[in-house]
Amino acid sequence: MSSGKAPTTVERVRGVLAAHGARFERLMSRKKPEPKKTLSGIELRQHSFQPGKPVSKKKRKHGAFSFSSLASFSYVRFSVKEQTLFAKRMSFLVKAGVPLLECLHLIRQQTRSRGKVRVFDRIIKDVESGQFLSTSLRRFGSLFGDFAINIIQVGESGGILSQNLSYLADELHKRYLLRKKVLGALVYPVFITFATLGITGLLTVFIFPKILPIFSSLNVTLPWTTRALITISNFLRVDGLYLILGLVVFFVAFFIARRKIPALRFWTDRLTIAIPFSGSISRNYNLSNFCRTLGLLLRSGMHLSESIAITAETTNNRVYRREFAHIADAVTVGGTMSAELNKNHRLFPDVLPHMIMIGENTGNLSNTLIYLSELYETEVDELTKNLSSSIEPVLMIVMGLLVGIIAVSVIMPIYEITQHLQPR
Repeated sequence: MSSGKAPTTVERVRGVLAAHGARFERLMSRKKPEPKKTLSGIELRQHSFQPGKPVSKKKRKHGAFSFSSLASFSYVRFSVKEQTLFAKRMSFLVKAGVPLLECLHLIRQQTRSRGKVRVFDRIIKDVESGQFLSTSLRRFGSLFGDFAINIIQVGESGGILSQNLSYLADELHKRYLLRKKVLGALVYPVFITFATLGITGLLTVFIFPKILPIFSSLNVTLPWTTRALITISNFLRVDGLYLILGLVVFFVAFFIARRKIPALRFWTDRLTIAIPFSGSISRNYNLSNFCRTLGLLLRSGMHLSESIAITAETTNNRVYRREFAHIADAVTVGGTMSAELNKNHRLFPDVLPHMIMIGENTGNLSNTLIYLSELYETEVDELTKNLSSSIEPVLMIVMGLLVGIIAVSVIMPIYEITQHLQPR
């Protein structure tokens, strides 16, 4: 009877609880899914910029940086003058105790260009997220340059940002003035050259054809200068536009090829140095920039080999850039800069390695380089002042010869015709 006895209510409840308990244990014994890891701000930025890992549209919407977004800034350009004003304003504001983020906001408010406003918005967003100013500027290396970015980076790491920004502003301002002097000295010769070509073309194309029928109607042998001028005049009247178009296409293609082909750029830079008068200006200009940039980097606390490498990257002339890169490699393996400079007297005058050797021995290399930069800048100033007075006589002689040849070509046939006239 006991085995066939119906279970009581309590026993039925215990059986149900036991069954549910076994089911609960089976569920809990299953492998639990890993919880999603929450990234911090810095980790999230590092995750977003992993090479080769695409950023989702949602992340891009919230401001994640990508190389495709960098393409939208490709048309933006900061001139040397604008970079100087940026560094000067930042130096003044930081020195006055204004927080870095507020400094950027103030400069952004004073910017009128939409493209540059977008650049500053990107920089402000990076600084707000905890990045260094130099790290954000490095995204726009083509706009600000490695030299300026490294100066700012050293200032941030050493706590002398205001001082380095002031150094940077002075350096960029001196570069701007030096380049302005060189370009200003070339204005007058270029103007005289175009004026000479314009007057010669006007006489050949418009004036000479008016009297050409007179020569054609006469049965006389024309001088060779007149025949050559007739041929040139006919060619310019018929195919002059094609000639101008061809010259424009040639120069545009040449400058594009110069930018794209390193060998052509190197050859043209070497030719610039080899030209007698402009070569002296080019050498002194590059040496002045080299000494000032290197001296400023050393003064800011950077190592010599790294400073030379950065200076090489900021040098426009490819011949000097290659030499500076070789010097940086030699210094890295234990060589001295003065010994390397002394190997190439064509690019580096004797005074340069001698003064740098003195600076290396006395431990005052940065000040020695600053002194040398001022010395070469003075040389450039003197050469540019004498450029106009030196080239002016040559241009006047060339202009006189061209106009004289045209005048003789017109007068000689008339003179010969008058010689054959017989009075009645």
